[in-house]
Amino acid sequence: MARSFHYKIRKLHRYLGLILGIQFLLWTVGGIYFSWSNMDEIHGELNRNPLSSIPINSEFISPSLVLKQLKVSEELDSVKELKLIEILGKPYYQIHYFTDSEANTNHSGHRDMKRPAVQLADAVSGRLRGPLTEAEAVQIAKSAFNGNSKVIEVKRLEETSSHHEYRLNPLPAFAVSFDHPSRSTVFISAELGTIQKIRNQKWRIFDFLWMMHTMDYEGRDNFGNLLLRTFSVFGLLTISSGFILFYLSSGALRRKKKHLAK
Repeated sequence: MARSFHYKIRKLHRYLGLILGIQFLLWTVGGIYFSWSNMDEIHGELNRNPLSSIPINSEFISPSLVLKQLKVSEELDSVKELKLIEILGKPYYQIHYFTDSEANTNHSGHRDMKRPAVQLADAVSGRLRGPLTEAEAVQIAKSAFNGNSKVIEVKRLEETSSHHEYRLNPLPAFAVSFDHPSRSTVFISAELGTIQKIRNQKWRIFDFLWMMHTMDYEGRDNFGNLLLRTFSVFGLLTISSGFILFYLSSGALRRKKKHLAK
C-alpha cells in the first residue's frame, strides 16, 4: 500500500514537472531579462530628446474664448481636461471634451453615453485646427528622436490588434520608423498632436517575454486568466508532491519502518 502510494506520488511529480518545466524556464528567463534591463531604454526614453518648454512671454488667449468658439461648431456638453502643449515650436491647447450625443439611442432603446472628443487650438490666436498631417507627424518624430537617423517608413494607423505594439493607445496615429540600431518607431496621435509611445527592439523582446510570463496570449496584462491560474495550482501540486517524495525517501522514515518491523 505504502509502495503504491509512493509510486503514484512519484508519477504525479514526474508528469507535473514535465508539463510545468518549460513554463518555469520561461518565467525564469523573463524574470532575468526584466531585472537586468534598463526600463528607460526599453521605453525608448534614452532615444528621446528632452521635451521643449514653452516661453512664458507668450500671450495666450483665454481658454474660455476657445471653448466658446468650439461650442459654435460642436455640440459641446462638458470639458474633461485642458492642457497646454507644444507642437513644432508653437503653443496649443489640447481640449478633451464630451459632445452632447444623448439624443442618439441604440437598438435596445437605451441612450448612448456622451461621446469623448479632442480638439487642438492655437493658444495665441485661438484658431481651431484639425488633426496632424503626415508631414507634421514626421517633423515631430524627427525633432523628438535623438541622433541623425533617417526615416525609413511612415504608416497611418486607424486600428490595431491586441498584439500590436501600439495597442490600447489613441487612434488614429502615425507610426514613424527610423533607420537606427534600436529599430525604433515613434507613435504620434493625430488628434492629440503628441508622441504617445516609442517602441524599439528591446521593448519587443520585453513584450514577448511579458506575454510568456503572464500567459495572457491575447492582451498581455490579464493576470486573472484561466491558464495562469491553472498553472499556478499545478505549480503548488508539483512542489507539494516533491516535499512528500522527500519525506517518503528520507532515511529517518526508512529507519522508523525497520524499527516498527522488529
